[in-house]
Amino acid sequence: MSARQAAGLIRSGMTVAMSGFTLTGYPKLVPEALAETGHAQGLTLITGASVGDGLEGVMARAGLVSRRFPYQSNPTMRRLINEGAVAYADMHLSMLPAMLRWGTGCKIDVAVIECAAVLENGLVPTCSVGASDAFVSMADKVIVELNTDVPESIVGMHDIFEIGVPPSARVIPIIHPSDRIGLPYIPCPPEKIAAVVLSDRADDRPHFPESSPAAEKIGGHILRFLEDEVEAGRLPPSLGPIQSGVGAVANAVLRSLRAGGFRGLSMYTETCQDAALELLEAGVFSDVSTTAVSLSAEAQKRFYDNLDWFKQRLVLRPQEITNHPEVVRRLGLIAMNTPIEVDLCGNVNSTHVMGGTIMNGIGGSGDFARNARLNIFATESVAKGGSISCIVPMVSHVDHTEHDTQIIVTEQGVADLRWCSPEERAELLIENCAHPDYRPQLRQYLASAKRSGIGRHIPQHPIQAWDWYARVQSGGSMMEPQE
Repeated sequence: MSARQAAGLIRSGMTVAMSGFTLTGYPKLVPEALAETGHAQGLTLITGASVGDGLEGVMARAGLVSRRFPYQSNPTMRRLINEGAVAYADMHLSMLPAMLRWGTGCKIDVAVIECAAVLENGLVPTCSVGASDAFVSMADKVIVELNTDVPESIVGMHDIFEIGVPPSARVIPIIHPSDRIGLPYIPCPPEKIAAVVLSDRADDRPHFPESSPAAEKIGGHILRFLEDEVEAGRLPPSLGPIQSGVGAVANAVLRSLRAGGFRGLSMYTETCQDAALELLEAGVFSDVSTTAVSLSAEAQKRFYDNLDWFKQRLVLRPQEITNHPEVVRRLGLIAMNTPIEVDLCGNVNSTHVMGGTIMNGIGGSGDFARNARLNIFATESVAKGGSISCIVPMVSHVDHTEHDTQIIVTEQGVADLRWCSPEERAELLIENCAHPDYRPQLRQYLASAKRSGIGRHIPQHPIQAWDWYARVQSGGSMMEPQE
């Protein structure tokens, strides 16, 4: 049926789950029809992670969404959340499908899933799986957007494995990232499919800014750190599977592996972007396991033109598998993600500005950081043209506690926080990672906090830390507080 007819199956107050993960594999026509008609208000919208403007943006601008889970990156949706017009709860991406299956979350009325093919026994997603398998399983009805822009030869790239519900959950038998353990489609009984909408609409393409000198330095620091870990015998020459977040710094870090001469590595991650695809083509990675392939237009063309080659080396899984703590711990991942700010104890803020303004969400960074063999948080030492320090006395919002962080890297250097006391961590972060313009103020804060703080074990003082935000982060200078 038409997109407008299919959209008519969605009514006000419903919970609608839609496919998509990091700007790829999301439906476009049904959300557009919903926005045009405006007949369905007060919707709860669930997706695997962030999706393109053609879904989230059009629905946000039409005022259709009252609740949003579990991750977003659209400017309009972000503004509505921060204005209080849309209720939002951030959550670990590995937990979303699990909580749906456990019955602790919303009951899904309709799932809208973009597919490359409809088979007798199920649905073949396009370039992402995300939580689509859980959405199909838990929804009352399924609307399929069958997208002919994606080559049908993508059939066979997916690996759908359902864990089940505790205490009868299945063991996930992945020993190597390339292991295939499931089905090449999402099981779906035909009677659950309420509509099939034909589409040829392409995904939005992510924009990857040119790598900055600072990002290149960060990549170089991480490369040397990994080489030293191999030389010291703390990592094998093959390193272990790599997980990387998204963005310019993440891509620069991945490309540093090629410069270091590494070959035959594995990647076990949630999103494969341009840099990861390049490393797969160059032989730096021999295989990639991911839940989404989110590429620029040029890289997407190479991917489609060589799907048979990539199908031998790349597997698309549900996010419940790619982000599962059991697998992350067992495979011994090296996790690399990007924070907003890091404090002197090693606590990391990945989600909020000044404690209350959401950016995107925690995504999968917590899934990986807490369970990886080695976790690295990498960011430039300053933001907003140098007016804000990314190394701060106390983070304004904690996503990853000091117990879950190991290595902090900026263009200034590396702070290895493993086995360090709180005071040792603070000194390493100031001297190795903070920008030189902010080191005097941070040293002054540390000295003052040790004198006036509560106890000596943790050299922090909340009042002085908020004074930092009020003065230093707004362009002033750190004033000596009253004892």
